[in-house]
Amino acid sequence: MSIDTYFQQLKHPNPNVRNQAMWEIAANYDAEVITRLMNILDDEDTNYRRSAVKTLGEIGHEAVSPLVDAMLHSENVTVRGSATKAIAQVVICHPDQPLSDEGVAGLKAALQDPNPVVNIAAVMAMGEIGEPVLDILIEALRETDNPALAISLVNAIASIGESRGMDVLRWIIDNEATDSYVKESAISALSRCEMTAGFNR
Repeated sequence: MSIDTYFQQLKHPNPNVRNQAMWEIAANYDAEVITRLMNILDDEDTNYRRSAVKTLGEIGHEAVSPLVDAMLHSENVTVRGSATKAIAQVVICHPDQPLSDEGVAGLKAALQDPNPVVNIAAVMAMGEIGEPVLDILIEALRETDNPALAISLVNAIASIGESRGMDVLRWIIDNEATDSYVKESAISALSRCEMTAGFNR
């Protein structure tokens, strides 16, 4: 089957057909295929858009440069959000390969995006990366005055589970100026971590 047929199948209502097409495209990609997938990131068809995000994730680190560019420079918030989610997929699909410095710097910049679709997706991607980006997450949590972003940062830091992260959660809890929702999230995240640590001893 031709690559065009596989691109058509990325729109298919059946997820098995979409997945098969995704793997075929990822196994046979070139620069032009990456560009075509990038052009779907603002498609109105949600299935098609999500399939493109997952396919870029399957393709992996070769796709990171154009994704960072779209995440930071597209005027279209759907494209920025989809590109951020695709970088998270790269990390999930290729756990043995660390994300490039360009990718990490891009995610760090995306934390400043005014749109929650983008900044919260960036936090989720960094939560997947884990310990190597913990300091960036901690710094963002200390500096942000956006409660929704702070709550997702708290959860990402808690999921990484390092003692440095636990210290910043305690700092958030003890800080008079902390938003009450953020404080509640930090308290429950910290107690989850302490339970997990208890189980792991």
